[in-house]
This record gives sequence, structure tokens and C-alpha cells, in this order.
Amino acid sequence: MDAAPILARIARLFAAHGLEAVVVGNAAAALQGAPVTTVDIDFFFRRTPANLRKLTAIARDLDAVLLKPHYPASRMIRISRDEDGLQLDFMSEIDGIRSFEGIRRRSREVSFAGTVLRIASLPDIIKSKKAAGRPRDVAVLPILEKTLAETPHHQTGPPGRFEKRK
Repeated sequence: MDAAPILARIARLFAAHGLEAVVVGNAAAALQGAPVTTVDIDFFFRRTPANLRKLTAIARDLDAVLLKPHYPASRMIRISRDEDGLQLDFMSEIDGIRSFEGIRRRSREVSFAGTVLRIASLPDIIKSKKAAGRPRDVAVLPILEKTLAETPHHQTGPPGRFEKRK
């Protein structure tokens, strides 16, 4: 499946509603060339009353529902659409990552048809998966570390912007 159209739509909705979020997890790794798969797209965001209202509006614009599937054990918020399996998970806390500001500062911008999403750096993704320590995270670490070692410096160096090619 080509994720570019839905990522472009998400980027447009984030911009329209003023939501700052960073793509994390395997989706962010895949956008940087890691040969990994995922069934959802994970985002790190600041949990504020205003941002919660923005998530509600984004869910409405996507004809999706807003869920708290693991409450109270987790504060993760999910936007889900059954008809096509869309699943967007929003977290305000991530293992191994101190703050939204830090991960955002180290993130990169990826452009999809002129719309921009911020994606976490590979080192931050690796750090988070190591800290989480779940079997599925540990299993993907060698792939992520190999991708990082093979990635040209201009894509792992200082934050910047690059165009996602099809």
C-alpha cells in the first residue's frame, strides 16, 4: 500500500488545525528507508486541552472515531476508521524520550505533495525501542541500526527537510 496519499492528507489536516506532532515508531523508520512494516502510524504530541480538541476535529474530518483503547493503563489516543483500517495512535509519553520539544528539535520534515510531516530521527526511534524493551521492539532493532549505519550523513545529521519520493 502506498501510504503517501494518507500521509499527505494527515499533514494537511495537522496544518489546518494547528496540531504539532512527530511521526515516531516503525512508520517514521520506514519513511527513512528502514525495511520495516506497521499497521498503524504513531505520533508523539503535546497533551493539552487545545490539542485534544484538535484531535477530535481531525478525527471528524477523517470520518473516523477517537478512542482511548487502553485507558486508564495508557493515555494513548487512537483515531480509527474501520472501513479501510486507518489507525493513528497519539502518545504524549514515549519510552526513552524526555520531551516533545527534544524529539521535535531532532526530527526532520518530510514533504508529501507539498505538505509536511515531522518524523523522528532514527537515533530517537532506536533509543525509544531499546527503552521500551518489548519483544517486537527488540526484534526490529538490528534492522533499524543497520539502516542508520547505511544512511548518508545528510539524512541523519542536523534536522532538515527532504522530499519523500514514490
